[in-house]
Amino acid sequence: MGELLKVEDLNVYYGSIHAIKGISFHVNEGEIVTMIGANGAGKTTTMHAISGLLKPRSGSIEYDGKLGWL
Repeated sequence: MGELLKVEDLNVYYGSIHAIKGISFHVNEGEIVTMIGANGAGKTTTMHAISGLLKPRSGSIEYDGKLGWL
C-alpha cells in the first residue's frame, strides 16, 4: 500500500495571523488517522486547507499521487 495523502510544509494565514506553521505528515492507504489537539491548535484549519476551503500560502498537498492546487 502506498501514500494516499501527503502534506509538506503547509503554512496557512488568516490575514497576518500565521495559523498553521509548516506542518508535514502523510497517510498511507488503509490507515485510520486522527488529529488531536487543544482548541485553537489548527485541526479545522488544516482540514479546510486539505479540502480546498482555504488556500495555503505555501507548502504542498498531494492526494493519490496528484498535486493539489498550490
